[in-house]
Formats: sequence, C-alpha cells, structure tokens
Amino acid sequence: MSDIPRRAVTRTAKLASLPLGFAGRTALGFGKRTIGRPAEAVALEVQRRTAEQLFSVLGELKGGAMKVGQLLSIFETGLPEELAGPFRASLTRLQESAPPMPAATTHRVLAEGLGPDWRDRFAEFADRPAAAASIGQVHRAVWHDGREVAVKVQYPGAGRALMSDFNQISRLSRLINPLFPGVEVKPVVADLKRRLEKELDYVDEARAQTAFHDAYAGDPDILVPAVVAQSGNVLVTEWLGGTPLAEVIAAGTREDRDRAGQLLFRFLLSGPARCGMIHIDPHPGNFRLLDDGRLGVMDFGGAARVPAELQWSIGRLLRIGTLGTSEEIVAALREEGFLDPGGEVDPEQVAALVVPHATPFAEERLRYTREWMRRQTAHGFGVASDMRPGALARQLRLPPQYLAVSRALAGCGGVLCQLEAEVALRAEAVRWLPGFAGDQDPEGEAAEITA
Repeated sequence: MSDIPRRAVTRTAKLASLPLGFAGRTALGFGKRTIGRPAEAVALEVQRRTAEQLFSVLGELKGGAMKVGQLLSIFETGLPEELAGPFRASLTRLQESAPPMPAATTHRVLAEGLGPDWRDRFAEFADRPAAAASIGQVHRAVWHDGREVAVKVQYPGAGRALMSDFNQISRLSRLINPLFPGVEVKPVVADLKRRLEKELDYVDEARAQTAFHDAYAGDPDILVPAVVAQSGNVLVTEWLGGTPLAEVIAAGTREDRDRAGQLLFRFLLSGPARCGMIHIDPHPGNFRLLDDGRLGVMDFGGAARVPAELQWSIGRLLRIGTLGTSEEIVAALREEGFLDPGGEVDPEQVAALVVPHATPFAEERLRYTREWMRRQTAHGFGVASDMRPGALARQLRLPPQYLAVSRALAGCGGVLCQLEAEVALRAEAVRWLPGFAGDQDPEGEAAEITA
C-alpha cells in the first residue's frame, strides 16, 4: 500500500463493504441456525468475523478510519468476555502497525519538507519504517550531530482523505455500536474529526511536544523526547526506545504493569497542571516503558488545552462525586452543563450513575481489571439505552469543554484495564487536580462540600 487511497470512490467502497459484510454474515448465521447450530455459537462467529473485517479495513485505509479503529481498540475491555476474546487479536494489531508507503514516496515528502538536500541532515536514515500510525509513519535515523532520531512523515493525501473517512464512519454507528456497548460513536467521531484536523498540522504538534518536553524536563518518571526539527509534513524528534506498552500488556511482569499504569495515570492527570494541556490519545502505541523505569510518551498531535478554570471544575466534580449528597451531585452537574437545566431528574438515580465513576478517585489503590470495566460499562449502558420520555438518558449532556478530558480519561481507563494495573488514584488526584482537595477555584470561591 502506498499513499492513503485518495479517490473518494475507492475509500467509500471499502467502508461501504463493512455494513454489507455484516448483513451477509447475519444472513449466513440465520441459515446456520436453521440447520441446527446453536444460536450462541453463530452469534459469536458473526461478531468475530465482523470485528476482523472492521479492523482490517480501518487499518488498511489509515487516516481517519484507522484513527477510529485505534480509539475503539481501547474499549475492548468493556466487552463481555465471550465477545472480547475473539476481538482482542484484531484490536491489538491496530495499535502498533499499518501498511507502509514505498521509499520513493517517503523521499518525496522529505524533500518537500526538508529540502532537496534532506539527506545531508542525517548521518543515517532507514528507509524501512519503524512504525506506522494513522496519518503518518516513523523512520529511525541518526541526525547529523549523532543523535538518534525518529522521523515522522505524513502520508500524501492524508488531509484530503480524512473528511470522506469521517463522513462515512459516522454512518457506520449502527455497526460499531453493537460491537462496543456503551460507546457513543457519533460524538466520539465528531471530536476525532476536529482533533485529527489538528494532528495534520505538524507545526502545532511540534509546539505541543516542546511544551510537554519543557514541562517534564528532568522528571524522574516521565520522558518526553525533544523536537529536533520540523518543516512541512515532516517532524523530527529524539528517538524513544524501551518496551512498547502493547508488549507490557501482552507479557509484562506484574511490577512492570503496575508501574506503567501508575505513570500513565500520573502523566495524564498532571499534564494540565504542568503545561496547561492534556495528551488525549492514550492508546498503547504512544507509550514505552524505558529500561530505567520511566514512561516514555510520544505523539502530541492530539494534545488539548485545559484552562485553569476547567481543571478546578474537574477536580470539584470528582470530589462531589465521591463525598457529596445526591442533591449536591445534581446541582454540580446542572451547573457544569451535564444535565438539562429545565429537566426533572431523580437525584438518587443520578448519583447511582455518577458515583461508580468518581469513587475510584477516593480509593487509596485500585486494581483495574476488564471485569471491573465491564461492570462500569454495563451500568452506564443500561441508563443510556433507556430513551423513554422523562428517562435520565434524555437529560444527560456532555459539555464540549469536557469532551477532550473525558476522552483522555476514558482511554486511560481502558489501557489500565488492559494492563490490569493497580494504581494509587487518590494521591495523584490530590496532587494534580485543583478543587479535588477542597481548595479554592480561580475566582477565590471555596470548593468545600458536605463530607
């Protein structure tokens, strides 16, 4: 595969094959049931084949399609075990690889970005990519000053393909939703569309990575590689070694899993306080566990700004969710825009929905597991699927300012469950979330609530 397929008809046909394939497998399943195969076995086979086709096509198309696949891959922890098993291999493949583009195409992009003499800037350059991501691939090289570097090269035609991808994928929610109960695909895809437009801009990514690098310089636990050069659709950063988080998930020791999970949680929670931004793409392909125990972080194209006022509001909401009364929870959610201001709700029902998601932050330590995530997902899905008049689901909203942070924390939770990591949550929240410990907001209002 070379460039991202740019002809709209080609990409549309590939994406259109997904619901058609699903319909065909469903019909085949019905036929098999009529000749005596158990319904459960047929359902599992249909689900497995659907997952294989879904993630194969998304990975092949790269661009926005693959990005959606990468995001969905972290939600496998919320699937029932009888369905999660057949999915896991297909999902994990998306997190680390995609078909590479030919060397000649890579050289053309490098010449357009760094100039016709681009080779003079490197002592060594490996034409075979070390990794392939959603909108670009990474080559290992040696900079002219001897530093090992990662050279990120954007796929030609990536920008032109993205809008078509997202328009098509948003129409596939009927297919994707049954695979991932509890995941609202349409708003996730809409947010991804906005974020991926930013990721196409390597100037913006270089600026964000530099801010994170400066904020974590000398940190004993977190390493963010420095930006070495950026021009056009080329981004050169220091090389990051270590063990990919996907390998830690697959075969890491309990100690490595716990450490990686703790540092991942700390990094995401501390970003807003340390540099005013949060890394919102926490799939395993973006992290490495280094030999010295530090967590290495890559890919800052999706970083989102989190102003001080929003940081305090998040901390306050989590504190109220852990210690507040049902009435205080409802009042806080209305104030922040999570509930329809004019609707009537049962405070006890609202608390029953919110508290399970907030109470982990009150735990000194919590072992994340797939079973725990499935319980959380099943509970939320039950509420969200009740669309009767007056039901709580009709009153719920996700304010736009919370979308990026919600995506980051949800993604982090999925990875922690894949790691099955035990994490000290409360200490990190107290340290990094203003408002969580009852301190004052940026306007000087105390955050005290009823304990």
